[in-house]
Amino acid sequence: MIEVRSLTKYYGDFPAVEDISFDVKKGEILGFLGPNGSGKTTTMRILTGYLPPSSGTARIAGYDVVDHSLDARRHIGYLPETVPLYTDMTVRDYLDFQGTLRGMDQARRRKRIDEVVGVCRLGEYRDSHIGKLSKGYRQRVGLAQALLHEPDVLILDEPTIGIDPRQVVETRQLIKSFGGDHTVVISSHILPEVSMVCERVLIINEGQVVAIDRPENLSNRLGGTERIHLEVRGPVKEVMGVLRGMKGVQEVTNEGGDSLARYTVECRPGRDLRAEMAEALVSRGWGLLGLQAAGMSLEEIFLKLTTEDQA
Repeated sequence: MIEVRSLTKYYGDFPAVEDISFDVKKGEILGFLGPNGSGKTTTMRILTGYLPPSSGTARIAGYDVVDHSLDARRHIGYLPETVPLYTDMTVRDYLDFQGTLRGMDQARRRKRIDEVVGVCRLGEYRDSHIGKLSKGYRQRVGLAQALLHEPDVLILDEPTIGIDPRQVVETRQLIKSFGGDHTVVISSHILPEVSMVCERVLIINEGQVVAIDRPENLSNRLGGTERIHLEVRGPVKEVMGVLRGMKGVQEVTNEGGDSLARYTVECRPGRDLRAEMAEALVSRGWGLLGLQAAGMSLEEIFLKLTTEDQA
């Protein structure tokens, strides 16, 4: 649904984006991550037709965003970080205006306005002036206008920034429900949000794609160690000694507790030590109450790929 090939954008002599390529399949939700100045916003603006690339190509639903810009944009619903709303309009009037700009006839506009107002839970506010709505409900109006013309692709730039925690949860659930019917690209600095909502993650740094994969696959590729969390009822020093003495264990940390304690064990990759650990602990009469493998968090992956000393 989205095809990007060797996309490059220069501002003067500065390469904001340099030779990036990626695909997003139909119905997929892709998280688009990068630190400030990484080229993330530039890429999204090129995809939505706001900026032309210096070289390379981007296609939306088969249409080149430069050569067939209007056709490509008909397939895109865009929610920018700052939603361009007319605060003196009611929600209904604003959506009707947006539908008119998109060439929708009156019957289709009425039908779709009722549908997106329902999907975005704006029913009781459809006749309210946008200027009187909270930040969270304005964000919902922005989502409604992005969905209005039934686009194949949704591009959402920081969709939960500045809204309260309850509305963040509701917005995440709403975005997750779009997958399957829409191809969704979410730009976000909130890493837990991406890991909860997105199937794949693309990380961009200094204008180049440094990783694109499922979060769990990135964890396996970059970890260098495998991590196991344990909860054991037994003498802490002896438990630590047994764990540290196992072949393949690199580090053991005690996360608190006396007779019942939690431990994190870092192991060399390629060996699954969970069965050996369980046997070693239980055979000594200690209670093994929890054992779970854990990869790197998305935050750790992001920092590892984007910090200068790691590069």
